[in-house]
Amino acid sequence: MTVVGPFGLSVRDQALEADVQAGLAAVEEGLLDATKSEVPFITQAAQHLVRAGGKRFRPLLVMLAAQFGDPYAPGVVPSAVVVELTHLATLYHDDVMDEADVRRGVESANSRWGNSVAVLTGDFLFARASHILADLGPEAVRIQAEAFERLVTGQILETAGPRDGRDPVEHYLDVIAGKTGSLIAVSGRFGAMMSGADESVVDIMTQFGERLGVAFQLADDVLDIASDTVESGKTPGTDLREGIPTLPVLRLRERVRRLGLPDDLELVELLESDLSDDARHAEALARLRAHPALEQARRDAVRYAEEARTALAPLPDRDAKNALLELCDAVVHRAG
Repeated sequence: MTVVGPFGLSVRDQALEADVQAGLAAVEEGLLDATKSEVPFITQAAQHLVRAGGKRFRPLLVMLAAQFGDPYAPGVVPSAVVVELTHLATLYHDDVMDEADVRRGVESANSRWGNSVAVLTGDFLFARASHILADLGPEAVRIQAEAFERLVTGQILETAGPRDGRDPVEHYLDVIAGKTGSLIAVSGRFGAMMSGADESVVDIMTQFGERLGVAFQLADDVLDIASDTVESGKTPGTDLREGIPTLPVLRLRERVRRLGLPDDLELVELLESDLSDDARHAEALARLRAHPALEQARRDAVRYAEEARTALAPLPDRDAKNALLELCDAVVHRAG
């Protein structure tokens, strides 16, 4: 039994281990190649987050999904590079919107070079991803375009907030299905599709990826509150400071509407105040960490991970399926 991948998955089959390791190594080479430019400064900025590391969660999902077809098919690794490049590009843009100082344990691009360079570097990565996609065929281009539309729509909906009368939690779950679930769904879809797996497997991996993507983001929401910088690689409570309501905060507000407890009301008022003050921010983090709303958010993450597990039921029993099932556990255990 060997541990591989970003979450320490236990792979019991040596052939599967070799395929996954080789695939992820090839993706890493592909990322470095795709982020090279004739302009040295562009290369430096574009490779900033690549070289900072990261979980490579999406490429891992591509590699595991490809096990249900031919994992050596020529489109598998390039499609994994595409989804990771797209993800990296969104991080550059997200850090500008969030005014983040740290990403993956290093200085964020916007903090180092300014917002304009960070936004343009993200655009550069999108362009490189599109270039690779063009060689994968029109169907791959269409799938990626639809996912990117959902991703951007999710970001816009998050910025706009729920319409009048819409449940804020339902709105938020729709937001993250677009912002995060869409690209992780594409990861599973590309892996199965590029490997030549049966259409039924492609559909299963797409559904699995969507649900796992939501669980992944909900676990991140919990981590943003519960972890420290060393664990998460970014500044805890960034969303709190920016006034972005993630699921723990939304569950708190829901509890206030239902029960109206004075302590809960007081915490909501603190969260809605100016948290640019470090002392107030620290107090808000500490109180939310001790609040039942955080545990409710953890349970929500577990629920979506269980839905992802259920989606895998029709797949044939093999080591790749077991690894995918373990991935569901690993995703939510990050928030444990």
